[in-house]
Order: sequence, then C-alpha cells, then structure tokens
Amino acid sequence: MKTSLVTGGAGFIGSWLCDDLIEKGHKVICVDNLITARKKNVKYLKKKGADFINRDVTKPLDLKGQIDYIFHLASPASPKDFSKIPIEIMLANSLGTLNVLDIAKSKNSRFLFASTSEVYGNPLKHPQTEDYYGNVNPVGPRACYDESKRFAEALTTSYRNQKGLDSVIVRIFNTYGPRMRKDDGRAIPSFITKALENKPVSIFGNGNQTRSFCYVTDLITGIEKAAFSKYSGDVFNLGNPKELKIKNIAEIILEFTRSKSKIEFKKSMQDDPIRRKPDITKARKMLKWEPKTKFQEGIRETIEWFKSN
Repeated sequence: MKTSLVTGGAGFIGSWLCDDLIEKGHKVICVDNLITARKKNVKYLKKKGADFINRDVTKPLDLKGQIDYIFHLASPASPKDFSKIPIEIMLANSLGTLNVLDIAKSKNSRFLFASTSEVYGNPLKHPQTEDYYGNVNPVGPRACYDESKRFAEALTTSYRNQKGLDSVIVRIFNTYGPRMRKDDGRAIPSFITKALENKPVSIFGNGNQTRSFCYVTDLITGIEKAAFSKYSGDVFNLGNPKELKIKNIAEIILEFTRSKSKIEFKKSMQDDPIRRKPDITKARKMLKWEPKTKFQEGIRETIEWFKSN
C-alpha cells in the first residue's frame, strides 16, 4: 500500500484528492490547520479512513514511516483571504513549503507542488503556456498569493537542482465543484449563493473578462497523472481551455437556478486578470490528460450541492 501525504487536505481541492487517493488504495495522511477548510470535510475523510493531523505546515511536522507521495496544497486561495490573512498565505507558501520539502527529502518522497495560474498575473500572453514568465504586480492586493506561489515554485526547483528531490509542479487554473466555500469570494460560489437567495449577483467590471473553469474531478485526475508520471522537474498547466466570459457564467447560473436575481456591475478590482486561459498542450502530450466535463454538466452538479448544503 502506498502512503500519500496531502497538505491542505481538508480544503476544497485537497478533500477531493484525499477522497480519490483513498479509493485508489492509498493510505492517506491529511494535514490541515482548518484556517479556511470546512470541518465537514474532515469528518468525511476520517470516515473514509484518512489519518487527520490538525497542524500548520509552517510548524515542524514529525511523521513516522515511509511516505511515497507528497501533495503540497496547503495555502488559502480565496481572493477574500488576500486582504484578511496575507501574511499567513505567504508563510504557508514559503516556510510551509520549505518544511514540506524537508519531509519529502528525508522520506525520499515524490513531491508535487500545487501552484496556480495566478503566477501569470494579468497575462500579456494568451493563452498562457508554461514558459511564460507572467505579468505580476509584486506590491498589489493579490501579491501575497501570486508572489508566494512563484517563490514556492522557485524553492521546489532549487530543492530538486541542489538536493536531487524528485518533484513536479502543477499550475491550477480556475476550478469549481461541490465542497467549495460559499463565502470564498470566487465567481461561481458567489453567483450560485446569491442566485439561490434571489439576491443581486455582483460582477466586478463589465463582465467581459474571461476565465476557464475546470470541474474538480477532472482536475484531480490531472494532479494524480502528474504525480504518478515519470516526469521530474516539469511544470504542467492544469485547467479547462474553454474560455467563458464572467457575465455569461452568471447568466447560465441564473438560468439553471431559475433565480429572480438581477446582475449588477461594480467597479473592477485592482489587478484582476482580463483574460485567463491555459494552454494544456504539454499536459495533453506528456500526461495524456485533458478535462472531459462540460461546463453545463459540472455547474448543474455544483448548484445541486449548494442547494443541499
């Protein structure tokens, strides 16, 4: 039996990853300090058989036994968190990443770092390829997340180059699905929550800015394919290349929820990317991965989950 450590394992993406690894026969150790995670996810994962450790990755963590794979997902990622806990975000991706890299080295584990499309900032290149360096404001309101993820990528790469650590980096683009926090400030949970309450749906800017949304189960498949692949030192974009306008997403959600809500437009947020679309050529070719879930299908599943939770 393989043993996998998942930091941030009680979060939205982390809990889905733990769940799937358990289904694949792994012994799973879930580490999370619950700063943004849902406690319901912890109860669910414990019931499934995961070992849960309530711990901040910025603190040293002593683990017994062999660990075959480490998935480092620990970091608050909501835009609302950027202004509330920016230091905690930066420490999770800097000192926290260093601590988890040390564990990976001591255990001779395969290490996957979950980075983000935010490393591209407000991109001047479209779609974004892995060799694009990005257009990031280092002192803007999103810098705590953007720059700390960029630092963590550099730290992971340096660990591999200097210490021979077997590692891979995935850059996760916008992802959605059940278990999202309804108050995390991202478009889809915000739109669904307001629509179900028949309250005004707020769009920041004119709504023509684009995102590319990947359903969570497709993303989990991509993460696992990267982790279990033969490639070391590589970086992979993981996301859905189908580009959608924010206002169109809001309209779809209003239609599917049969909501009486109206769309209202507010002042755009500083450094909010105008366009975001991954080039997944590398993942398609090397990992044999691409998302399969159509947006309309995934959003219906997500809406149903929000209705029952």
